[in-house]
Amino acid sequence: MSQDTLLKIEHLTAWYSKEKRILTDFNIELGSHEVVGLIGLNGAGKTTFMKTLSGLLNTYQVKEVIFQGQKLSFRDKSFKKKRYVVFAEEHSFQYFTFREYIDYVATSYGKELTDVESLVKGFHFEEYTDVLLKELSTGNLKKAYLITAFALKPQLLLLDEPVNGLDFQSTEYLYHLMEAYKEHGTLLFSSHILESISLTSDRVLVLENGQIKKHFEKEEINAENIREVLSEDESI
Repeated sequence: MSQDTLLKIEHLTAWYSKEKRILTDFNIELGSHEVVGLIGLNGAGKTTFMKTLSGLLNTYQVKEVIFQGQKLSFRDKSFKKKRYVVFAEEHSFQYFTFREYIDYVATSYGKELTDVESLVKGFHFEEYTDVLLKELSTGNLKKAYLITAFALKPQLLLLDEPVNGLDFQSTEYLYHLMEAYKEHGTLLFSSHILESISLTSDRVLVLENGQIKKHFEKEEINAENIREVLSEDESI
């Protein structure tokens, strides 16, 4: 394992029922400062992997998980404080306002969040900061969790379909934040939108039948190449 490796997972298998395994012998390695896009057809296992990595899915087996050179489990407290996840559909802490929620997160992670106001402005979220999360629209709820994520700047940031529900201006702003995130840590995100993948990623991993089957780097990353691979998968 390289000294620049942040996270390495070997031989992960995950399921919701034993009869249907979603991830099988799944392996992944993430560098310390990179933006990695994870793409695959519906049902390929993108969200399942995010749930497993975030400690929300207990039905899995794994040979080894190494984070910053140390073996751990997905639910270790030390690991939890170094990651943050925004899911495609997020409904936690619905009776908190955004201000209450982000204060809670700052306290939980033991960090001072200094960029909140600029992020609020960037996402055009100013008039919603004192609204209960349960009363926000889908798009504004997504903005609340994204603002929290980018203000927190964890060493490992996980975004599941981050563009879903966002307006054009917020999507463009999000792309800027994603592309620049390697200054702070590692960003792993799943998406079915080729633009998201091609504009922001240092590497692209293609998830097929529960495993990483193909990857693209640097000049290989373009919508045409990725579309061709997904079309091949769909025909299988």
